Amino acid sequence: MTVQTSPLILAVDAGTTGITALIVNQDAEVIATGYREFTQHFPADGRVEHDLGEMWFATLAATDEAIAHVDRSAIAAVGITNQRETLCLWDRETLGASRRAIVWQDRRTAGLCQSLREAGHEQLINERTGLRLDPYFSATKAMWVRNHEPHLWAQVEEGRVAIGTVDSFLIARMTRGLEHITDATNASRTLLYDIHEGAWSSQLCDLFGIPMAALPSVVPSYGPVAMTDPSVFCGLEVPIAGIAGDQQAALAGQAGFTEGSAKCTYGTGSFLLVHTGESAVRSNQGLLTTVALQHPDGRLDYALEGAIFVTGSAVQWLRDGLKIIDAAPDVEQLARSVEDSGGVVFVPALTGLGAPDWDPTARGLIIGITRGTTDAHLARATLDAIAFEVRDVVQLMATEGGVHLQSLAIDGGGAVNDLLCQLQANELQIPVDRSAQLQTTGLGAAFLAGLGVGMWASFADLADTRRSSGLFEPLERDPNGYGRWRKAVERCKDWSD
Repeated sequence: MTVQTSPLILAVDAGTTGITALIVNQDAEVIATGYREFTQHFPADGRVEHDLGEMWFATLAATDEAIAHVDRSAIAAVGITNQRETLCLWDRETLGASRRAIVWQDRRTAGLCQSLREAGHEQLINERTGLRLDPYFSATKAMWVRNHEPHLWAQVEEGRVAIGTVDSFLIARMTRGLEHITDATNASRTLLYDIHEGAWSSQLCDLFGIPMAALPSVVPSYGPVAMTDPSVFCGLEVPIAGIAGDQQAALAGQAGFTEGSAKCTYGTGSFLLVHTGESAVRSNQGLLTTVALQHPDGRLDYALEGAIFVTGSAVQWLRDGLKIIDAAPDVEQLARSVEDSGGVVFVPALTGLGAPDWDPTARGLIIGITRGTTDAHLARATLDAIAFEVRDVVQLMATEGGVHLQSLAIDGGGAVNDLLCQLQANELQIPVDRSAQLQTTGLGAAFLAGLGVGMWASFADLADTRRSSGLFEPLERDPNGYGRWRKAVERCKDWSD
């Protein structure tokens, strides 16, 4: 064990496929990590679920692995970041999961969203929340449980079962049930939180039929808000001092605390966020307005977000579904073995389309196949698709949000792929700057927790810690590639019932 005498921060990053625990020191260096995967459940077409008990045990295992390398008495605080819109329900007394979590990728509520849209509710929802009526968000998932699992919902209304996002569930477990809280970044992804008032909306809760008493209290994104119980959480009794949804945490991890800061994270999906300061910039063409951060004094910072549902998970599909690669990193070598995609276009709408098209009925499409098409062309088309999806969002940021990026800071597991980074720079025709720390979601949670307990004094201190691991300058791009992409996107829409 390496003994650390300086204060350390433990960050728990609860992602879509696993839990990562990071130990971060005062120099913003990750000095130890732990990781555990958990199972993806697909009970029916378009449905994605997680076992909350398995997620909790993965959290304990990843944390134990990380803290085994340090003196746990040096840990000053815990920061938590998480997959956002996933709906969790658990028994307040036993903390056992009442059902599997309904994951943000789940599409089962597409019909509910359409019914609410036809009833004329979308404008109100958009004005209050900055979001769209889409199965992506939490409230329609809860509405589905209410409609299809009345016995469980009766327990929600009686106060026995709590509703929350993944951060809320983990905090309940870490505190042995004493706390039912979330922060504003996670609350702002539910369709229930008024981003202008900074509070749950009673009108929206009534619309979706969700009792406000079942929802967590909303707390600031940094500052001590709870204390872990050592008897249940790896022997640690430390303050929980940072909470943020994964994409807002990644923006923090890129030191994006000021207006105009931008980042794109390449994970299961890809998410582009631009910090808009204290102004909640409205979008009418597919961008989301979301909370970037809540300060301890209650002030809210906002961001514009382009949410792309399937990028890294498209590579996982090549591995697990088609089995044309053995491991996700192998896609780069396979894609490099050809000069281009050979005219093949892959639209990875495996769970519908997010920004800018927002079509939950869209499905994946591969087009342009000939007798000469190989697995290498499909691998290259997959990387092209990721670059095209991000270009869609960047162009929308410029035309609708007035945000013209001079460069793009990137992170996430997919950013390790040099070919993807170069393709992205080519498509955007601006430099792409890869962070030296690709796990910026966890790093951002650590930054918030460290700010919360005074380990760092200011946002400026954190900005000085950002380092680059590669700058990709734009080269010539295929003049027809993006046009083919948009034609293919239109053909994949309105497919599933």
